[in-house]
Amino acid sequence: RGMGSAKSGGHHFYAQRLTALALFPLVLWFSYAVACLANGGVTLAEAQAFVAHPCSATLLICLIIATFYHSALGFQVVLEDYVRPHALALTIKMLFNFACFALAVVSILSVLKIAVAA
Repeated sequence: RGMGSAKSGGHHFYAQRLTALALFPLVLWFSYAVACLANGGVTLAEAQAFVAHPCSATLLICLIIATFYHSALGFQVVLEDYVRPHALALTIKMLFNFACFALAVVSILSVLKIAVAA
């Protein structure tokens, strides 16, 4: 069943591994893209054109979603393992999840604004 000795938590474990697996090629692509853009002395218009390309915009949005979800999952593990009392850990978790959600929404809207404006 893959649920371990606690009989729960399997979903969290697999979600964290799946996001890590998704992030690997996305981060490689993003690093390569940034290196290519930075190496050529790109203008603002060229950078906007790169982000506006449908493939780039889609990959950027996937990178944003996977990054913030993966960080929320990882931070939750740290909180559950090291922060006491439980109420403090729950409060910090809620604030962190809200911050991740808000930053992800702002990031995605920024990509979409550039993609639609071009």
